Amino acid sequence: MAAIECIPIGVVRSPYRARNDAPRQGRLVDTVAEIHVFDAYAAGLENVERSSHLIVLYWLDRAERGMLFAKPPGETRERGVFSTRSPARPNPIGLGIVDLVRREGSVLVVRGLDALDGTPVLDIKPYSPEIDCIPEATGGWHIKK
Repeated sequence: MAAIECIPIGVVRSPYRARNDAPRQGRLVDTVAEIHVFDAYAAGLENVERSSHLIVLYWLDRAERGMLFAKPPGETRERGVFSTRSPARPNPIGLGIVDLVRREGSVLVVRGLDALDGTPVLDIKPYSPEIDCIPEATGGWHIKK
C-alpha cells in the first residue's frame, strides 16, 4: 500500500512539555491551550466560532510507534493497542474533543486538549452532538475522575 502524506495545518501551544506533564485525558482537566493555525490554512477557520466544541486531530510526534500492546493505567495486563487509548501505536494520531473558548484571528483558544507543546495539528472539525454523541455506547473501560 502506498504511503499516506499528512501536512500539518497548525501547531499546539500548551503548558505540557513532556508526556508526564499531560493528563491521561484532556477532557478531565480545565487546562487552556492554543491551536495556532498556519497562515496558509487560516481562511478555513471562517465560521468556526459557530461551534462550542471542536474535534482536533493531531500527530503524537513524540510517541513510540509500532506498539501493538499497551497496559492501561490501573490494569495489570497488556491489551491490544487498538482496544486502548495509548499514544504509543503504529500511527500515533491523537483525537481530542475540546471546548472552543474563543478565536483570536488564526489562533483557537481551547480547553480540554492533552497535546504536548509543539504537537502538529492535522485537522479540526466541528463537534456535532446529533452525530458524534452515542448515549448507548460502551467503551470497555472506565474513567476515574
